[in-house]
Amino acid sequence: MPIHPQNDALEEMATRSSDAPVVMLNLLRFRETAEPGHGVDGMTGEQAYREYGRGFRKLQPRFGGEPLWMGKAQAVLVGAENEAWDLAILVRYSTRGQFLSMLSDPEYKAISPLRAAALSDSRLIEMTQLLPPSN
Repeated sequence: MPIHPQNDALEEMATRSSDAPVVMLNLLRFRETAEPGHGVDGMTGEQAYREYGRGFRKLQPRFGGEPLWMGKAQAVLVGAENEAWDLAILVRYSTRGQFLSMLSDPEYKAISPLRAAALSDSRLIEMTQLLPPSN
């Protein structure tokens, strides 16, 4: 199951304007028990993801990852049954370049194993705005 970004998708993302804002849709399915060996032994996947979130929040000032919305996924109304998710998160980055820089940052690389230890499956979808928000 996909947990890490695919190199070809990241390379394609890097060809688009690095100055454009981007919103990342995160669909997450937690492991029942976090994968051992990453400092989260004995935790549930959800607890391990919270540890990752604490580390991520420390990086926010440098990379601008601003959570816009987070919520418990209730039911898949259209899609495969195995596409059920535990959590959905929308995170806005001021620029695509900030997101890409974060992935290669040593501090981010230090916390990313917590994310992998927490998740049994995930989707990370790059999105750009087509219409301005309505008031």
